Amino acid sequence: MCDEALAALGLRPGGCYVDATFGRGGHAARIHAALEGSGRLHLFDQDPEAIAVARARYGEAANVRIHAANFASLAQALADDVGRVDGILIDLGVSSPQLDNAERGFSFSHDGPLDMRMNPSAGQSAAEWLAQAESDDIADVLWRFGDERNSRRIARRIVETRQTAPLTRTRELAELIAKVPGPRSKHHHPATRSFQAIRIHINGEMSALEAALPQAVEALAPAGRLVVISFHSLEDRMVKRYLRNEGSADAPRIKVLKKQFPSDAECAVNPRARSAMLRSAERLP
Repeated sequence: MCDEALAALGLRPGGCYVDATFGRGGHAARIHAALEGSGRLHLFDQDPEAIAVARARYGEAANVRIHAANFASLAQALADDVGRVDGILIDLGVSSPQLDNAERGFSFSHDGPLDMRMNPSAGQSAAEWLAQAESDDIADVLWRFGDERNSRRIARRIVETRQTAPLTRTRELAELIAKVPGPRSKHHHPATRSFQAIRIHINGEMSALEAALPQAVEALAPAGRLVVISFHSLEDRMVKRYLRNEGSADAPRIKVLKKQFPSDAECAVNPRARSAMLRSAERLP
C-alpha cells in the first residue's frame, strides 16, 4: 500500500517525516524523493540488517537521521530534533526480507533456526522461550495473539515434546502443530496462527504499538498525519480504538481519516498485501 500510504501522509518538500519501520526502505525512498533534498527524514528500525541497509543508502544524506531503535522509543529519539514532525508512517508486522530469510526463523515455509526476533541480539529467541515456558503461558499466547483454537492442545504437545528434545527448528515446530488434532482452517497452514502469536510475543509487538501511538500523536505538528498499516485484526483493533478515542474526546487532538484497503491490482502482484489495512489521522491545531 505504498501509494496509499504516501498519499495519506500528504508529503511536501521541506517537511519533516518519520518512517518508523524502515524494513528495506521502499517507503523511505519515496518519502526522501518527495522531500527534494530539503526537510528531514527520520528512519527507525530495530533490525540490524535493516539499519545496515539504511546506513549504506542514506548515511551521507544530510537530511536523513537513522535510529537503530524500536518505534516504541519514538519520543526519546526525536526529543533533540527541532519542532514537531509533519508525518509519521508505521508499517507493522514482518518485512518480506525477514520472512524470506530462513535463518531469521519467522516462516514455517523455510526450515531454519527457531528465532523470530526482530533484533537477533536482544531478548529471548522463540526456541529459548518454548524451552522453558509453562503450558498455560504458551496456550495463552497462542490464543491472545493468534486466535488459535487448538492453543491448549498445541501447548501441551510442545511441553511433552521438549522433555525428549528441545524444539530448535521452524520445521520441527510447524510439523508438531500440524499433527495436533482439532479444528483447522481450510485456507491456511495449521501453523500460521501459532507462528504469528509466538512472533508477536517474542518481540513485544502489541506493547510496542500501544506505547508508540500516543508518542506519535504528540510528536505531530498541527495538520501532521499519522499513517498506520496493519496486517491482522489484533493490531488494527488497537489502532482503531486509539484513534477513535483521541478523535472523540472532549478535547480531541486528531481528526480520524478514512480506512483504506489495498487495490485488487496490488493483491494480484503481492499476495501478502491482501490482509493489509491502512488507518490515518490528522493532528488538529
